[in-house]
Amino acid sequence: MHFVKAKGIFTSDYGINLYRGCTHGCIYCDSRSKIYQMNHKFEDIEVKENSLELLKKELIKNKPSMISTGAMTDPYIPLEKRLKYVRNSLKLIYRYGYGFVCLTKSDLVLRDLDLLKKINEKTKAVVQITLTTADDELCKIIEPNVCPTSRRVEVLEKLNENNIPTTVWLCPILPHINDTEENINTILDYCIETNVKAVLNLDMGLSLREGNLEYFYEKLDEKFPGLKEKYIEEFGDKNFIHSRDNRKLKKILKNKCEKNGMLYTPNDIFAYLRKFPQKSVQSKLDFK
Repeated sequence: MHFVKAKGIFTSDYGINLYRGCTHGCIYCDSRSKIYQMNHKFEDIEVKENSLELLKKELIKNKPSMISTGAMTDPYIPLEKRLKYVRNSLKLIYRYGYGFVCLTKSDLVLRDLDLLKKINEKTKAVVQITLTTADDELCKIIEPNVCPTSRRVEVLEKLNENNIPTTVWLCPILPHINDTEENINTILDYCIETNVKAVLNLDMGLSLREGNLEYFYEKLDEKFPGLKEKYIEEFGDKNFIHSRDNRKLKKILKNKCEKNGMLYTPNDIFAYLRKFPQKSVQSKLDFK
């Protein structure tokens, strides 16, 4: 961990990243790609020590809207349990009447259920959970330092019980590892059972760019001997690779989502996430 002074906090679409880097250890993480210019070891988390000060200034001067986090770094990395940057950001977001969307794999999000409920009463709070692999043992191999899928499903259940809307990111899907009909069907059944609002999948595949590619292949050699050579033969130097069953798996996704009233097209999902509904409840509470 190391601290930096950030110059700004918002991206162009009101996204925030309080941390840069991650310790979840997912073998496929695109955030390792050199295109993002992360000039430090990925596991050496960069903490924006003035992020709360910057966020408060922006919230005061801008019109309330949806604030999002998790696009580059899971906001609920283990470090957050001690530093509480996300929790303190949620207090500000609630105080100034904004909405909130996060993307995570961690059950630590439940620590902040009290604040998520208050934000959702005033505007909207949406929690997005990544589910890639229904089998917990396989999940532990490809996402080793974060809670397994079964626990994430429990998180979805708890959020649903508390009327917090959820979406699931069904990605990435790794060819010859988790690109099976059984895996996709099981994850979609979890989504149906927990009343998920939407399931996002751009394609059944994954990005493999410089930085990410080398780490992924190293882990394939370690965890799935012989599979790297199969990837190289099948996909060459493509930056995005697709499962050979991409169309079939996408059809399963489409059919199940339509049958069960879940959004599944990216345009519809992102429009829902960006929509900021101003509700009538305007109470303020101080959280300690």
